[in-house]
Amino acid sequence: MTGPCAPPPDHYALEIAGIRRRLPVVAVEGGVAIAVLNILGDTELVEAAARELAHHLRHRPYDVFLTAEAKSIPLAHALSVVARRPYVVLRKIYKSYMGDALHVTTRSITTGHEQVLYLDAKDRTALAGRAVVLLDDVISTGSTLEGLRSIARAAEARVVAEAAIATEGDAARWREVIALAHLPVFRSGSQPSAV
Repeated sequence: MTGPCAPPPDHYALEIAGIRRRLPVVAVEGGVAIAVLNILGDTELVEAAARELAHHLRHRPYDVFLTAEAKSIPLAHALSVVARRPYVVLRKIYKSYMGDALHVTTRSITTGHEQVLYLDAKDRTALAGRAVVLLDDVISTGSTLEGLRSIARAAEARVVAEAAIATEGDAARWREVIALAHLPVFRSGSQPSAV
């Protein structure tokens, strides 16, 4: 017999590259709560994570980072500076100057709805025939990661690694991802679980 389910905790303690943060635990759709890692404006954490990810990638031959708008842009920029390689950003809104853009539809756990990612025509040439590292801040459902893969294939790039500050949910699903931490997912009880 089990007792009543306790609510998830208010915060989750995380340490990345020696930097400690208390992440708020927030309910998302499907009766699930997640520890939200929002790196926007957190220069200390972003730069530490970039240095650590660059270290993990040092033996892999790659030319460019590919990421999606918006929270992972500071990470892509910091990693670009440390690794001395350019980065390309998939945009969420099409603008006329983007020309003949490639696009893919994804579904984010934090937004709870479908979104379209666009690769600017100019950036297609930056990816064509290049070795690419796919980059995200947190990989949760894998929808954005699959969108990045799809765009890379369509742009005729070769994916050589996938990297993130953290993965979330079923850790076994993300064995191939270079990540600095793994975040639990909370169901209706307070114990973390894999989703």
